[in-house]
Amino acid sequence: MIPFNKPCNIGTEHEAIKQAMNQQKLAGNGPFAEKCSQWMEARLGCEKAILTPSCTAALEMTALLAEIGEGDEVIMPSYTFVSTANAFVLRGADIRFVDVTPGTMNIDPDQTANAITSRTKAIVVVHYAGVSCDMDRIMELAEKHHLWVIEDAAQALMSSYRGKPLGSIGHMGTFSFHETKNYTCGEGGALLVNDPSLIERAEILQEKGTDRSQFLKGVVDKYTWRDIGSSFLLSELNAAYLSVQLDHAEKINANRIRSWNNYQKGLQELFDQEMLEGPHIPEDCEHNAHMFYIKTKDGQERSRLIAYLKEQGVMAVPHYVPLHSSDAGKRFGSFIGEDRWTTVESERILRLPLYYGLTEKDVDHGITAIHKYFQK
Repeated sequence: MIPFNKPCNIGTEHEAIKQAMNQQKLAGNGPFAEKCSQWMEARLGCEKAILTPSCTAALEMTALLAEIGEGDEVIMPSYTFVSTANAFVLRGADIRFVDVTPGTMNIDPDQTANAITSRTKAIVVVHYAGVSCDMDRIMELAEKHHLWVIEDAAQALMSSYRGKPLGSIGHMGTFSFHETKNYTCGEGGALLVNDPSLIERAEILQEKGTDRSQFLKGVVDKYTWRDIGSSFLLSELNAAYLSVQLDHAEKINANRIRSWNNYQKGLQELFDQEMLEGPHIPEDCEHNAHMFYIKTKDGQERSRLIAYLKEQGVMAVPHYVPLHSSDAGKRFGSFIGEDRWTTVESERILRLPLYYGLTEKDVDHGITAIHKYFQK
């Protein structure tokens, strides 16, 4: 069976972990965490990069930094992972789900504009499959209405919009280093702070609400409780593993792009015949090959194709169930406007195997199996 995913492993991660163990610094914000943060700050051009235990934790930090509270409204797509909404629901926010554009499955700027009210405090965009949202439109709306923009860039490290790295465009951005992501450390994440006025408080929130980071820098002679916060710190063992992946980021990216392009080329005939629909990459976007998905005619055909591919030794999987259709989504939010695309398109999406080290032979096997299905 060709699995849907294999966690990325360059082969030297164990050496970095051993080094972290020998330095006798296993808690967060050690040398390896600093190395990873510096890599992101240099590569992405953000003001500050903070490693977190997960993208979920990073999103929770953005809710605190934006001072989201009871009765505030936060706009986001319904087609996303639960953490995108949970982070703000935990602060008492009302979630306003809006429709996506079918080509990219990203938030629709027009529907976003229609959902803004006097209670709206933030727009959370999700760069689905590592392909950017229309950030020009989103930032224009935010400036006009004085709103925070938070980029859920969990899938988007090494992707860009008009030459600008994703995660560095909004006021804050978040990344995931979960085992399913392009760059991983098992569990992990990062908060990108693009507004300099938020940096000091972000460091306090990360350190359980204390000014310990200021103490370590020698700014204060002892650290005290300054604010609310939590243990938003990534272990040095995880950071050590991640540091190796970031050192080889270009190599990993090139490997995934090659597989993505092979899928695109091999399935183009079916796309041309409108038997399937492939991913759409807008001209002003550069993606990171996080995902290669196809869209079937409907949910029933997707189920049949999944079963057939499994018989052929290929694991292909669907993706999100729209949040607004879930019990919690109905309780903590509401869908604004018409659900023209979110539900119907979500039922068509099928993700194909894609990971670092996926062989050309395995990609070809998957392509051949899909062609055989449609020939039958």
